[in-house]
Amino acid sequence: MKEKNSRVLDRISSKLGKYLYLGRKAIYFAWYRHHFLIPPRVLKQYAHSFFVSLKRGGGTSDLFTDQKAYNRLLEEQRNSVVYEDLQYTPLISFIVPVYNVSRAFLKECLDSLLNQSYRNFEICLCDDHSSLAETIETLKEYESTYDNVHVVYRQKNGMISQASNSAIAIAKGEFIALVDNDDVVEKDALYFVVRALNQNRDLDLIYTDEDKIDYSGNYMEPHFKPDYSPDTFMGLNYICHLCVIRRESVNKVGGFRKEYDGSQDYDLFLRILDHTDHVYHVDRVLYHWRQTPESTSGYLGSKNYAFEAGRRALEDTLKRRNIRGRILDNPRFSGYLTKYEADDYYVSIIIPMKDQAEISRRCFESIYAHNDSSKFEIIVIDNGSVKAETMSLFEEYQKKDNFKVIRIDSEFNYSMLNNEGVRHASGDYLLFLNNDTEIIHDDTLDWMVGYASMDHCGCVGAKLLYPDHKVQHAGVVLGFGGVAGHIYVANSYDDNGMFGRLAMPYNYTAVTAACLMIQKSRFEEAGGFDENLKVALNDVDLNLSVSSRGYYNVCLSNVEVLHYESKSRGYEASAEKQNRFRLEQEYMISKWGSRLDRDPYFSKYNF
Repeated sequence: MKEKNSRVLDRISSKLGKYLYLGRKAIYFAWYRHHFLIPPRVLKQYAHSFFVSLKRGGGTSDLFTDQKAYNRLLEEQRNSVVYEDLQYTPLISFIVPVYNVSRAFLKECLDSLLNQSYRNFEICLCDDHSSLAETIETLKEYESTYDNVHVVYRQKNGMISQASNSAIAIAKGEFIALVDNDDVVEKDALYFVVRALNQNRDLDLIYTDEDKIDYSGNYMEPHFKPDYSPDTFMGLNYICHLCVIRRESVNKVGGFRKEYDGSQDYDLFLRILDHTDHVYHVDRVLYHWRQTPESTSGYLGSKNYAFEAGRRALEDTLKRRNIRGRILDNPRFSGYLTKYEADDYYVSIIIPMKDQAEISRRCFESIYAHNDSSKFEIIVIDNGSVKAETMSLFEEYQKKDNFKVIRIDSEFNYSMLNNEGVRHASGDYLLFLNNDTEIIHDDTLDWMVGYASMDHCGCVGAKLLYPDHKVQHAGVVLGFGGVAGHIYVANSYDDNGMFGRLAMPYNYTAVTAACLMIQKSRFEEAGGFDENLKVALNDVDLNLSVSSRGYYNVCLSNVEVLHYESKSRGYEASAEKQNRFRLEQEYMISKWGSRLDRDPYFSKYNF
């Protein structure tokens, strides 16, 4: 009885702790994001998300750590599959390199492949000269029992790349699916892959979400991945498993390379992506990666050679693509930082403001203190300043060759003010910057220009921190707090975020215009800021316009800028301002429609 009571108390304590955590998080968010002045419509959406979180037993954001909540979600997904007739049914070859794996793990792996609901597949295994008898015995048993199981036995150990290549050599499928010999694949994995191919037969690489199997056989740590994100991928092999690739594409690049063993998948994917952007993400957990002491799923750093191989794969990628840059170790996260080196550049920094001389001075001083003044100009758009100290500030700074003030006396319209600033800009790069920001690092412009200079990049943002160093901005997500909202608001400075989102460059649908860089030509191509959006969501609209033209927006969360948010304009307190915000949301919905229904770079399960 005493033991039973103890378990009940533990459960109550656990739930209470989660509720208190959620409540505290909600209070922090409401203060930092809105100062408790939340429009009713947005409040309703927040409340819905909060109660969904309670129902799940701690919030969808806790699915990474709450195994019970996550397993309930996994079961819900399994039970919700509605099968469609597939007109296109290509043969898919599972590629499984095998070496000294236990019978239990190998059997569980093979049974999960044989149990696929999509039936046009084969299993191609290569034994890499195993010395464990039960491994060989299990392979021979399955080979003799199933017609679609094929095994090649190497006479000499060649490691994972050569073993994988040997398995590919006997494959006949139009596509190959890469599987480790101790992992487990969901029964509908191939069905969802082929369903995607029926929607687009040009796809060359399809990947799914994944999780891990812990030492007790339980599912844990789901990775709800973004859609194809080239900048994210240059810091982290988030594609990983399950990955299905057109076999012709694999053969075109020469298969796996043994000198990259440990990160051989990363190297292969990078080389394939040199030749195609026909990539698709199936946003369901369909692969379970077994966590063992020897597995890189336990921790990438547990295999130092794997980490070094990944770095070399990235360095080789820069060389192949003729891109100047460096691959750096990420000091905060087990991944990499890719720093691009732009040619000589000149940035037009556009800062709208009205009075607030003390705040603006701090912004100006930080720009000059941390950057070579020959590489930028500051264009202040003065929207009706009247105070003497502001005029004195302008007079002081206009003595500098690269500082000018454009006076516009009209109703505040953020979009119009910035568009006017662009008309006076002489730089090839534009940096839209709030006057309540402060540059704190010497290489901020170098990092941002490096990314903005890339052919595939559109809007480039930075991680913005409140003065107490809590997160104010690290990417904007569609559907969060209305049309769109900042993710990770009020998270701790030293929080790395899910899979390094707060510690490295990540592609997002949007970044805030409080600190946003873009090539001038791409800004003009996108039509600039929409002047119908006078105050809110104009930056989200610009980002959507840029991405709709094929560019990728990216937030550099390794680059930090302080933001004294709303100090210069105030909060959305009045009924008039809240009504304007509502109308601007409705304008965005009418303009972008279904584009706002799903964010491709941030899963709803990570909210």
